[in-house]
Amino acid sequence: MIFADDMVTRARRPTTSTATIAAMDEVSVVAQSDGTYRVDVVGGGTVTTHIVSIPTGYSADLGCEDVDGARLVRESFAFLLEHEPPTSILRRFRLDQIADYFPAYPSAIRRRLETRG
Repeated sequence: MIFADDMVTRARRPTTSTATIAAMDEVSVVAQSDGTYRVDVVGGGTVTTHIVSIPTGYSADLGCEDVDGARLVRESFAFLLEHEPPTSILRRFRLDQIADYFPAYPSAIRRRLETRG
């Protein structure tokens, strides 16, 4: 269910410039009223749902304070899907936890957001 005040963004690949992402994955990011984001990933015959939060100040820590939260989450999922299947991605997590598993995430997400301006 999508509420009128929820923001919906969709990214369908392969429309992104990242060739290593599975061609059939579709990522849907919906901002929730509690400040989290619901992310649905459809591809390869599976659907996974994830709840993601952005810790206060984390966008600024990444140097992305001017980037919309939904875009930051969407690009973060594109990064994750380059490294693991959607079924391996935690169902609930904070964006800062990605670097615990993938230390290159902070610099990679900055580059990704700069190049996709």
